[in-house]
Amino acid sequence: MSYVTCSTTPFAFPLPQATTPKPLNPRTPNPKKRDQRKLSRATMEEAEKDQNDQNKIEALPQPLSKNAQKKLLKQQRFEAKKAEKKAQIKEQKRKDAERRRKEWDDTLVAASEEERQRLIESRREVKKERMEKRSEERERKIERLMKAKEIGQKIVIDLEFSHLMSATEIHSLMQQIMYCYAVNGRCTSPGHLWLTGCRGEMEQQLQKIPGFEKWIIEKESQSYIEALQDQKQNLVYLTADSVNVLDELASEKIYIIGGLVDRNRWKGITMKKAEEQGIQTAKLPIGDFLKMSSSQVLTVNQVIEILLTFLETRDWKASFFQVIPQRKRCESDAEENQGANEGGCEINEDRGEIKKQCTEAPLSD
Repeated sequence: MSYVTCSTTPFAFPLPQATTPKPLNPRTPNPKKRDQRKLSRATMEEAEKDQNDQNKIEALPQPLSKNAQKKLLKQQRFEAKKAEKKAQIKEQKRKDAERRRKEWDDTLVAASEEERQRLIESRREVKKERMEKRSEERERKIERLMKAKEIGQKIVIDLEFSHLMSATEIHSLMQQIMYCYAVNGRCTSPGHLWLTGCRGEMEQQLQKIPGFEKWIIEKESQSYIEALQDQKQNLVYLTADSVNVLDELASEKIYIIGGLVDRNRWKGITMKKAEEQGIQTAKLPIGDFLKMSSSQVLTVNQVIEILLTFLETRDWKASFFQVIPQRKRCESDAEENQGANEGGCEINEDRGEIKKQCTEAPLSD
């Protein structure tokens, strides 16, 4: 009987050999880094989106109180009534022109040939004289405005608030700017007007104004803080929220008016802007001479006309009573200045147009 002998030598299993990692191809993107970049880009986009949403929220008008809503409704009724009256005046002018034309035609038909020629020649002479007079007035106006560029009081209208106004409010501001330029041109000592921030929507609307490119006025696409950076110490922002009362106009100072029609939605925004820029602020001394029936916020053209009137009269009270309409003054102040208007023409100036309503003194029995 044979036996099978087994070797006592243990069976040797092969050990795994250490492998050297292959170097990454520089052109092959690292998956981890690619994922990190995607995550970083997504985070940045999300943060930018959140910031844009926050900016939109901040740009939204603040909710109005009941008192503010009443004032807004009153202003809307006033605007509607003013537009209706303007349309009536325009229609009346059209009818008057048509009536005069018909009267002229009837006069020519009824006249003899010799008389007709004399009437036509006389009318031509009157028209020629009127055109010459207008031309002379235009030349004198240009001369005054050119002189104001050298020695006139500098007044800036800040046009960097277009994003806070509706299309209707921007249109209203354009009307006020047109009125400012017209009033300044009629002054014997006009100021040197500046428009700063003329870009975007503001620039487009300004270009629509007839003859705007010929205006003798400074037009800057930059902000006033950039255009007048070498005179920053002389900049004075006029705002009703300032604690500094303006007693006198200094020739070296540059007075800034916020070009904003907001119906009191953005209270204190010009004051905050001036404080952030580190420039001086001041307010007109309205409270020292009259009481306002509402807030002391005036339109752009009213502020500029007050400044121009003061430059000629050096009398704040006379300037306020001449410019600020009676509807914005308390009854006691209106009565105080009523004597000058009885039996004559009451001038009611407000937001871009002058309205004259002639009144007659009542007859005594």
